[in-house]
Amino acid sequence: MLLDDYYGRIGRYAKFEEVEIKDGDAVDVAEKLSRNIPDRSRVVTLEVDGRGLSSHELANWLGRAENDSVQTVVFLIGGAYGLPQDISKSADLRMSLSAMTFPHRLARLVLAEQIYRGFSILRGEPYDH
Repeated sequence: MLLDDYYGRIGRYAKFEEVEIKDGDAVDVAEKLSRNIPDRSRVVTLEVDGRGLSSHELANWLGRAENDSVQTVVFLIGGAYGLPQDISKSADLRMSLSAMTFPHRLARLVLAEQIYRGFSILRGEPYDH
């Protein structure tokens, strides 16, 4: 599976873990998400109205997190109704993959590829070319 391929590639640069939370009531989802976000993490929410970044801008953001010795970067993709407002408001970065809406699995794939691309940019590897 292509997604597993990118997860493996990301694993060369950083510990990687995917946690899936069942969609449901916003309060319940917010509580479940909060429980799965380690202390002192940097949190990125994927949102249609978030900030659009180029691959190099995302790489720079990841690089700053590395330089700041951030232990965990958490990327959150919302369900059918998006992310709970409290989670969105508290994010370190509200990012958009596109002005278009993607199915969840496709958003995961695009995000994984961009995370891998970001790490390869930071390391000066040829993948980005």
